Amino acid sequence: MTDLHVVEICAGAGGQALGLERAGFEHALAVELDANAASTLRRNRPAWHVVEGDVADPGTWTPEDYRTVNGEQLDLLAGGVPCPPFTIAGKQLGATDERDLFAWAVNLAERVRPKALLLENVRGLSANRFAAYRQNVLDTLQSAGYAAQWKLLHAADFGVPQLRPRFVLVALLPEYAEYFSWPEELPDARLTVGEALECLMAAKGWEGAKAWADGADDIAPTIVGGSKKHGGADLGPTRAKAAWAKLGVDAKGVADEAPEPGWKPAEGKPGPKLTVEMVARIQGWKPEDKWFFEGRKTTTYRQVGNAFPPPVAEAVGRSIARALRKEGERNELVEATETVHDPVYKLLRGMERPLGIDQIIKRLEKYGQHMSEPEVERHLAHLERDFIITRVPRSSGALGYQLGEFKAFVGQEGHQRHELFAVNQAKIS
Repeated sequence: MTDLHVVEICAGAGGQALGLERAGFEHALAVELDANAASTLRRNRPAWHVVEGDVADPGTWTPEDYRTVNGEQLDLLAGGVPCPPFTIAGKQLGATDERDLFAWAVNLAERVRPKALLLENVRGLSANRFAAYRQNVLDTLQSAGYAAQWKLLHAADFGVPQLRPRFVLVALLPEYAEYFSWPEELPDARLTVGEALECLMAAKGWEGAKAWADGADDIAPTIVGGSKKHGGADLGPTRAKAAWAKLGVDAKGVADEAPEPGWKPAEGKPGPKLTVEMVARIQGWKPEDKWFFEGRKTTTYRQVGNAFPPPVAEAVGRSIARALRKEGERNELVEATETVHDPVYKLLRGMERPLGIDQIIKRLEKYGQHMSEPEVERHLAHLERDFIITRVPRSSGALGYQLGEFKAFVGQEGHQRHELFAVNQAKIS
């Protein structure tokens, strides 16, 4: 039993859930859209309350019902919301992508009022393209009374044999935030693909497993789960396949079983394909977890590939748990440092009248920010993808710019997300 409880949204197949469980959190609720992933959660943790459906649909669950658990304020609201809106491999539509739930999840914290919030996503969210989006998130949480901070974490630093950077947001109420510190990297825990998979490669008696493992002496490229829009299980794009080939892995598909005695790669092939169990091991699941994935090969591979590695979730979860128990040394709160991701956004957000580019440059200089005209124009172009920007002619003939509403879905009844999600739901994973 534990004294800490978590509500997890977009729970997937349980990578983050398992990590948080290891960190000492008990699940009061797990919400997941995909039927197979929801079945995976129920099979592995029958005692958990798992709800299947669109997490943003009022008919799926009522967030306010989880403000308290067993009469106590909810400790943690967590989730791995969809990453396609931010991934570099996609169109980076951000707030205008019907799959974007990041802003909605941030606003969900105001409705549920947990002591802490944990959200993770792809590295793309840390790019300049989304500076204003991140700034809006920090400002929203600060207005709601939370101290929030971002950090790029690398899975390989926590014993996961994979190049998997994840951009993580943690926000806590001030009385707990001052005790929070990011988990320290574990360089001694680094594993190679060969070290992680040798026993699985040898499971059916393949004599070449040891030699293969010796050659697979580096971490793997990022496991790509993909989406329902595309074909079967595949270990990634061309560059990833080339990286896999250097490790002696045929990345063009996923195998049903490990190699048998006498197995040899076909001409032109770098080595064996991985099974879903092997991919899960690279993603951070351990043999002792005895975690079973429901569904056929392609869907189980996607469940594994789209997961937050359990060891990383555990490391962050333990840091949050320590903060909630007010253990360790106290730190300076984030608000005191006033982190600024996008100075142009910050400036326009506080203005009630339009500003020309020349005015933006001069005002930024007063705050020690120096930008050229092309740089300001680039910031405005990024801003316009996620926010409504009104252009107003000035007496000088130049245009003035005024920041309008955030385009992201945060629960609005008339938002385009509802129609687009309904049309594309069968392809969303």
